[in-house]
Amino acid sequence: MERGGGKPASVVAVVTEPRFTQRYREYLEKQKLLDRRHRVEKMPDGTVALPVLGEALSEQHLRELRNRVAPGSTCLLTQLLNPVPSKKTQGCSPAQRLCLDVSRWAEGCGVTWSTDLEADLPRSWQRHGDLLLLSEDCFQAKLWKNLEPELWEIVASALGVRRLAKRGRISPDGTRTPAVSLLLGDHGWVEHVDNGIRYKFDVTQCMFSFGNITEKLRVASLPCAGEVLVDLYAGIGYFTLPFLVHAGAAFVHACEWNPHAVVALRNNLELNGVADRCQIHFGDNRKLKLSDIADRVNLGLIPSSEEGWPIACQVLRQDAGGILHIHQNVESFPGKKLQPPGSSEMEKEHRPSPQQIITNQLKNGASSDSRRKMQSAAIKPEWQRWAETTETRIATLLQQVHGKPWKTQILHIQLVKPYAPHVDHVVLDLECR
Repeated sequence: MERGGGKPASVVAVVTEPRFTQRYREYLEKQKLLDRRHRVEKMPDGTVALPVLGEALSEQHLRELRNRVAPGSTCLLTQLLNPVPSKKTQGCSPAQRLCLDVSRWAEGCGVTWSTDLEADLPRSWQRHGDLLLLSEDCFQAKLWKNLEPELWEIVASALGVRRLAKRGRISPDGTRTPAVSLLLGDHGWVEHVDNGIRYKFDVTQCMFSFGNITEKLRVASLPCAGEVLVDLYAGIGYFTLPFLVHAGAAFVHACEWNPHAVVALRNNLELNGVADRCQIHFGDNRKLKLSDIADRVNLGLIPSSEEGWPIACQVLRQDAGGILHIHQNVESFPGKKLQPPGSSEMEKEHRPSPQQIITNQLKNGASSDSRRKMQSAAIKPEWQRWAETTETRIATLLQQVHGKPWKTQILHIQLVKPYAPHVDHVVLDLECR
């Protein structure tokens, strides 16, 4: 294991003769100086090294060991460059190991450990290679500030990474820039490989959702050979790349207005060898000049992609139409009604029954396992009601944009992930002809 700067996480140890080991151990335990995270080791010359909490060990303690605890003993300090974890540490979860390491180190710095401080430690995190991204609800006590920057080296060492960052709330700037601060390390660039696709990005500037992997896999399996696709919220290429690399899309127009995400997207297109089949449109997609070109439009923005619906209708091919993949966070609070459709007659005209939704899903080649999941998803009232309302509104928009009536049909309703209590991130595949 290595610390944040890449230096070995060596451990301080007190060395003495084997016959004095038990006396040393008892004294160090009583003084809360014994490092229980690592094993006592036998040295090549036959002496024994007892790992200690070096930050708390003083010269006074060493004199006590030599003169009172074990008179005549050899009492030397050494560094164990490759310390062996104790059996107890090996059996700890990462969160337990973090608590053990931080509490012992903090106590060695004179901090009185408490249940409040323990509750302020992180219980979960995102791992990006050698960088760990902590959530915003940890290390909030003012006391931690006094322990920086060494605190972050201890945390990184306990969790086996070199770099550390902490997440804040997403900036309300429209570009969904994450408020992430780098705690340890000199840059925030990381790389992920999902389904054979490489994604590189800066965690301090761009978001990455692990929960979207099921939708990325689904997108990768869609039959898009020869199709032109418009991705209205491309980001670093979450869905643009699966459409190009695996689904066989002939060309993708990728729209994004976060400049940092555009840099990452451009790099990721090159990394995956598909840059020649994609054009990046930097800026507000509501001002996009494209029209009448798309076989598919991806609207991968939550909590709602509604602002992109008019432009999605605009870019669909007028002669043949296409398919919209519309993302949304749908609430399912008991007793709470969704916004009613604008026209009851249009709603009746466009509303499919639950069985029609399932039949359309089966026509589109769903596997037996996914059919069962889709069947339960299709009849969840809130999802179905949102899909029906969306279908009605898209039909109205299509007529307004193109000046003639269109036929719409719900092909598929897909759960991506639970987003929050009583809130689901879902995708509607809507055919528009």
